[in-house]
Amino acid sequence: MSAAARARALADVGRLDQAEDEVRSGLVDTPHDAELLGLLAGLRRLRGDVTRALEYADAAVAAAPGQSVVHIERAECLLVLSRWDEALAAARESVRLAPSRPEPHRVLARCLTVRKDFGTAREAAGRAITLAPHSVPDLMTLAEVERHAGRRDAARQATARALAEDPADTESRWMMALLDAETMRVRDAMRGLRQLAADHPDRYGAPALTWPIRGLLAGLRRGLLAGVPLVAVLASIGTWWGPALLLSRGAAVVMALVTAGLAVRVLVPAGRLPWLCLGLLPARTRRAVAAGLIAASWSVPVLSWYALTPRWSTLALAAGLTVALLAAGATEQKA
Repeated sequence: MSAAARARALADVGRLDQAEDEVRSGLVDTPHDAELLGLLAGLRRLRGDVTRALEYADAAVAAAPGQSVVHIERAECLLVLSRWDEALAAARESVRLAPSRPEPHRVLARCLTVRKDFGTAREAAGRAITLAPHSVPDLMTLAEVERHAGRRDAARQATARALAEDPADTESRWMMALLDAETMRVRDAMRGLRQLAADHPDRYGAPALTWPIRGLLAGLRRGLLAGVPLVAVLASIGTWWGPALLLSRGAAVVMALVTAGLAVRVLVPAGRLPWLCLGLLPARTRRAVAAGLIAASWSVPVLSWYALTPRWSTLALAAGLTVALLAAGATEQKA
């Protein structure tokens, strides 16, 4: 068995360190082997060392510019580095070199997706599926394209096809849970996440299982950031035009009701599990989530109080709570 074959076998079972050792051992004898350089690039990318991965991918392209697979790996590295124009060029070169293979069309679809060229991305993903109708990665690429394009029903159909091919596929199961979450099918999403966490606790643990709480806070941040300034603007206009003050109070009522209603709709069907998993998050993340929950929960009575007795001090308190919620969200993302 060649060094490349041994490395692939080790990588397939998650033994990336040993796979990299095999590749490096092979490169001692053949330092310009494009296959080994491409494998090393992929392994370094999977381990987060994307800058070095791109160096190895560039070396693989220099060693074998006529091989489509090395251009695919270079495109993958460039995608992670957000160098989208270069990634697209590399993907197109891989398609030119191997138009009858599905892999180049798959990476081309992903490059087009990040550029929001969803129609062309859909065509590329469709071409990959035409070439490999039962390929789960190609079906999931189409699902990603459709999800980013806002066509969640189409994304669900593609994901269902992938699950029909391989019911145990992790990425397909994650995508279905994600689509359930985005369409507010909270119970279904939690059921899928519980199963994923049971099968892959290292990958889908507490951060994934706390999504109802953290996702709710993210939605409230966006809503309050847009709504509180609107209430303030209407209140300012209300100082010289009376009806605007009524609109300001009405907007505050709507925001309070929407905030409370969204919380009930998400947290009640999610059950106790997200709250139990909060304790498993890192301390800094726990504190940020707790601060966000406090700010969000207080925003409902404060907005309601403003609607009953409109005062600038109450509105200032609502603005302060919004700032606190945003600050907690920023801290959570950095944690």
